[in-house]
Amino acid sequence: MTSFLTGWGRTAPTPARLARPRSAEQVAELVRGAPDRGVAARGLGRSYGDAAQNAGGLVVDCTALTSWSLDETTGLVTAAAGLSLHDLMAALVPRGWFVPVTPGTRHVTVGGAVAADVHGKNHHVDSSFGAHLRSLTLATADGELRRLTPQDELFWATVGGMGLTGIITEAGFRCVPIETSRVRVDVERTRDLDHTLETMTATDDRYRYTVAWIDLLARGGRMGRSVLTRGDHAARGDLPRGADPLEFSPRALLRAPRWAPDGLLNPVTVRAFNEAWYLKSRPGSFVQNLAPFFHPLDFVDGWNRVYGSRGFVQYQFLVPFGQEATLRRIVSRLSAEGVVSFLAVLKRFGPGTPGMLSFPMPGWTLALDIPAGRRGLAALLRAFDEQVAEAGGRVYLAKDSRMPAEMMAAMYPRLARWREIRDGADPGGVFRTDLARRLRL
Repeated sequence: MTSFLTGWGRTAPTPARLARPRSAEQVAELVRGAPDRGVAARGLGRSYGDAAQNAGGLVVDCTALTSWSLDETTGLVTAAAGLSLHDLMAALVPRGWFVPVTPGTRHVTVGGAVAADVHGKNHHVDSSFGAHLRSLTLATADGELRRLTPQDELFWATVGGMGLTGIITEAGFRCVPIETSRVRVDVERTRDLDHTLETMTATDDRYRYTVAWIDLLARGGRMGRSVLTRGDHAARGDLPRGADPLEFSPRALLRAPRWAPDGLLNPVTVRAFNEAWYLKSRPGSFVQNLAPFFHPLDFVDGWNRVYGSRGFVQYQFLVPFGQEATLRRIVSRLSAEGVVSFLAVLKRFGPGTPGMLSFPMPGWTLALDIPAGRRGLAALLRAFDEQVAEAGGRVYLAKDSRMPAEMMAAMYPRLARWREIRDGADPGGVFRTDLARRLRL
């Protein structure tokens, strides 16, 4: 069956033949019969750009691979690659376990979490998803199923490797014991960007989870003002008497309109939202359910449609500690030009994994969503690319839809070694994606 596929940003659709295997063996069989345009893996389509597209080739939809098991003693989960973190959490939380890392949505697959080496609000403490992996099973270019461990270089070429070393069919990883399905939350407001950075530097290590929502339309003395949200897993004693400590049944409460008008998110509407959100977020402490703390956007089904028919571009970059001047210049430029970003999230990263194309490393990361089609957007982001690369930073491949190929080597210094490992595992170039073609990977 031929389908037109896009990323979550809903830009640049391309056609591909879609297959939906129901076992790892069927995945391997599809790889053995790879067409000339190659094979790409796809989960729930939450990569923002073209990472799970393969124009004119075969795309393997892995979402029917959903088996899993849990060792209740050690917290080791063995899960098929197509299992969503949503379904995994629904099974684990009532048993007193939580995933080691979750991005801003539950609707990603285990395979996608590995391929993108996803990070969350706890990176400064727990690193990214790859740090918790104990094993991987990979359908390799020869059509075999190969089990890998962290002692294998191919393992670390696969973690963060965007699906270009093979198709992940299973992963084993350790989870986190919890007493409740709630989080103890502290909220604080900052007056500007410098205050935000200073506060996060001074206080992040007191919490397992931290994140800052940043107002990119604020100017002058308020530029970069933020709402800091920090938290830790709540204990039973933090809950009111009679509460079910491990109740967990999140669901979408709203559905975005199928067709939102273009221009709905503009400087006027977003500035009004930012002002209301900043004032609403009063400093204080409270107990909150896991879902609104970790995944607030999941309460709106299809929220990506709010950006209109052109879709949107997410730009997420990282600069190392000591390069805060680059972050300030970018925030200042965004503020001065009135760039609309409904979502703008700042996090502080700790040590990364050995993943050769893994995004996180110690430093600051800012993620923003910008409606596609904005005049001058391509040139603006290209200028940011150059500043980020010069600072020793990088752009997140799982969010990228437009970075030029020449930036890859500057941003990812282990790219040459990754290519050597990938070429050894896939000499014929069986695994291909639109992202790989664009970045000449």
